[in-house]
Amino acid sequence: MRIRSLIGLVLLISLMTFCWMMFAYQKFIATPINIEQPQIFDVKPGMGAFALASRLEKESLLEPVEFIKAYLWLNPEHKAIKSGRYQLQPGWTVADFFQHLVDGRQLEYSITIVEGQTFKQIRESLSTNGYLKVVTSELSDQELLMKIGSEYDHPEGLFFADTYQFPYQYSDLELLKRAHQRLLDVLDQEWNSRAQELPYQTPYEALIMASIVEKETAVPEERPRISGVFVRRLQKNMRLQTDPTVIYGIGDDYDGDIKRIHLRTDTPYNTYTRKGLPPTPIATVGREAIHAALHPTDDTALYFVAKGDGSHQFSDTLEQHLAAVRKYQLKK
Repeated sequence: MRIRSLIGLVLLISLMTFCWMMFAYQKFIATPINIEQPQIFDVKPGMGAFALASRLEKESLLEPVEFIKAYLWLNPEHKAIKSGRYQLQPGWTVADFFQHLVDGRQLEYSITIVEGQTFKQIRESLSTNGYLKVVTSELSDQELLMKIGSEYDHPEGLFFADTYQFPYQYSDLELLKRAHQRLLDVLDQEWNSRAQELPYQTPYEALIMASIVEKETAVPEERPRISGVFVRRLQKNMRLQTDPTVIYGIGDDYDGDIKRIHLRTDTPYNTYTRKGLPPTPIATVGREAIHAALHPTDDTALYFVAKGDGSHQFSDTLEQHLAAVRKYQLKK
């Protein structure tokens, strides 16, 4: 009887221990991770799920480690964690935590390629972004274009102006690939729906025009009118005579003040001394400028002058234009 009683006692204790363990485990499953506000959490490449379990206990985020490992044994699909940077959220349970790591739902950062930027400015912006992995710093512009698989030999205007999301330590080269492909896709879409009888032989020529339009006005609704002026000037074999191309041709020597000598000094980008479009775009563009270049306003204006408030006065004749220049420019 004593042996039976002892066995019964042992079985009772074992059952009670098992029940307590199950209760404690279920409580663990439902308990949120130990944070009160969002927290950055980096998972290094090569770290396994069980090593991560020990780290979670060490950092007092989840414990005990035995329960974390038990959870992983019972849920083997949650062992396939992905490295990266995550943002832990208050209220996450152990299941939420590992599901995010398995799905690779990393914390994302963003960078904006601004309309009107030059490629030099884009490279500077990428190189100073603390969340990107910079791998292009030693590449020339031409080497960079080869790396992204571009068919062009000049980088200006080849990267779409937009805001791009990326995970921590994302390659700047991969981001540029995305921006370049986005530009090609949008340009192709807009080219296929372009207006008729435009003076462009290729989509690239339309991109050049879009970059000039982008630099000429900060007023979105003016873009098609600006485009219309330049399209008609090309059709009439008139010089474009647009200051932004001259400034681009001056390059780093430009000090913010365009002078008469600049307009007279010939460069491949001086549209006062040369007819037609410049050889390349002069800035980054978005869809609106591309659309304007391919859908110019159909009116009769051949000239425009800045009014000083960001907008422009459009004129049909040289006499009207000179009067507008006197009114808005020479009075200054």
